[in-house]
Amino acid sequence: MDSRYEVVIGLEVHVQLTTKTKIFCGCSKDFGQEPNSQTCPVCLGLPGALPVLNKQVVEYAIKTGLATNHKIAPRSIFARKNYFYPDLPKGYQISQFELPICEHGWLNIETEEMGKKKVGITRIHMEEDAGKLIHSEGNSSAVDLNRACTPLLEIVSEPDMRSADEAIAYLKKLHQIVMYLGVCDGNMEEGSFRCDANVSIRPWGQEEFGTRAELKNLNSFRFIKQAIEYEVERQADLIDDGGKVVQETRLFDPDSGVTRSMRGKEEAHDYRYFPDPDLVPLVVSDDWVERVRGELPELPEAKVKRYTDELGLSEYDAGVISTERSVAEYFDALVKLHNNPKICANWVMGEVSRALNDNGIAIADCPVTPELLAGILDRIADNTISGKIAKTVFEEIWNSGKSADQVIEEKGLKQVTDTGAIETMLDEIIAANQSQFEELKGGKDKLMGFFVGQVMKASKGKANPGMVNQLMQKKLKG
Repeated sequence: MDSRYEVVIGLEVHVQLTTKTKIFCGCSKDFGQEPNSQTCPVCLGLPGALPVLNKQVVEYAIKTGLATNHKIAPRSIFARKNYFYPDLPKGYQISQFELPICEHGWLNIETEEMGKKKVGITRIHMEEDAGKLIHSEGNSSAVDLNRACTPLLEIVSEPDMRSADEAIAYLKKLHQIVMYLGVCDGNMEEGSFRCDANVSIRPWGQEEFGTRAELKNLNSFRFIKQAIEYEVERQADLIDDGGKVVQETRLFDPDSGVTRSMRGKEEAHDYRYFPDPDLVPLVVSDDWVERVRGELPELPEAKVKRYTDELGLSEYDAGVISTERSVAEYFDALVKLHNNPKICANWVMGEVSRALNDNGIAIADCPVTPELLAGILDRIADNTISGKIAKTVFEEIWNSGKSADQVIEEKGLKQVTDTGAIETMLDEIIAANQSQFEELKGGKDKLMGFFVGQVMKASKGKANPGMVNQLMQKKLKG
């Protein structure tokens, strides 16, 4: 970030909701369908077609508001946002303006450079999406209205962020929350979670905000960071050269890494907002809010606190485990079956995560269920198998679906804990490597690993490593 000026960033995030149907009609909102195949008179904006509010959209708005510390308005109003564009068939967008459903929220974020910080959220409001323009070579464009009337939540932050890193931390936290809630699938490439960034700069110590530019076309965390950093440099260079920043909308070009002017930035009055006469005011009772509050899942911050305070995990492990709700639920189920949280966390972050990545599947489809994994961990705990053999058992269970006990029995993988059998192997190895043994006795401690490794090799990994070490110590003393 440019050290010459203080950076001021506010973010407007559009969250596409996971409802089955659109916000004001019964059309499906499945992504990638034949153009204009998921439309009706309402989302086409035909004369006389009346919108009917989808109750699930309201529930999702309340849920998101509660999870981000908002006050839920007992009464909110839908408004018409008037502008003319080919992908907006009605000539206006149904949104909320003066009375949104959620106001005055906040999120805690953390960055390496600045530490912990609270970012205010001005409002969350419900609205419909527009259609999509498809530009072809030449001068022609087509319009696909499948996306028209798709339900969105617009989440508008306060201008509280002072770096691209803080903006990304906020976005990742918000992205995590809406996915935990199940209100959004979080797919940024498909536009399910997209962001406009309002960026300005001001001399250090100045209270008045500088002129802002709104950055659009941001569909990944990496591009958002690049766009903000480029825009800060552009504005700083412009001011240093005696120019003035113009309030405008700019598009980010990911290929060149620069922002380009698109149009002058509209103000609220340009849209001529007025209450939508076809939709009555929305009334949300306290009972409704409390019912939704009772349905909220345990959120990431609460999970991290529980994992560290009650289960004794490190903050790092707790953060990794709680990143995705499905992973955290797998871990919670595992800990109930095998009461060693640290070992459970190691396996979820280690073998389970590796196998999922290698096979390109989500943890919900993991063939090694918490019950099957607990069986492996139980056998490690009672010394039936070693940690090394456990990985072989895990792989076999992944492929066969058998239990740990079945695999261990069928493959003959029980750990050798008979001290007599281990001592016999050890004596043979010492006899075959007498000079190394004398060096070990003389203080060359690194050779201990050599002898333990030879026993493990001779036993095909079945010897208990702890017993091997104990017997070696006896041999050295004897």
